Amino acid sequence: MALRHAVLAALLDEELSGYQVTKAFAAGVANFWHALPQQVYAELARLEKEGLVAGREVVQEGRPNKRVFRVTGEGLAELEDFASTAAKPAFLREDLLVQVQAADHLDTDVLIERLTERYAFAEAKAALFEELLRRMRGGLDEAEFLLRGARVGPYLTCRRGRDFERANRDWCREVMEVLRARRAAGEEA
Repeated sequence: MALRHAVLAALLDEELSGYQVTKAFAAGVANFWHALPQQVYAELARLEKEGLVAGREVVQEGRPNKRVFRVTGEGLAELEDFASTAAKPAFLREDLLVQVQAADHLDTDVLIERLTERYAFAEAKAALFEELLRRMRGGLDEAEFLLRGARVGPYLTCRRGRDFERANRDWCREVMEVLRARRAAGEEA
């Protein structure tokens, strides 16, 4: 996947400014595609030049004018072409995994501290996703929303983000338990 597809997907529902696209990334798309704000702005310019998005100036009183973008028919066709190709499997790349790989040669207390930090991050991120999911559902329970909700795609990707962070949290807890148990067993010996 290229950044272009993630930006096009973020613009499917409404016209957004570059700032709003960046905020949409932070709230939803970031759980499966990371981009810096300057990358998003540069991609919007490329997409507009290629005719995949159309931009227009919005005059604002008391504030600088802003440019908003919407997906064009060509942009939607680009997303359809992208969706018709086989998805490449993702791979995991995380510093913490390298640190745990080397656990037998590192200071256990320092490693547990890193795991504790990642645990707290995962817990907070999972809670954020859960709150986003609740807001997306409105007054519907999940089963009803999945069947009849307005936009199921963002909901499903947000759910994946939540589940991913829950799995990270659970893995951190398990690794910390293993490291503590191994340290205790070594102290007894």
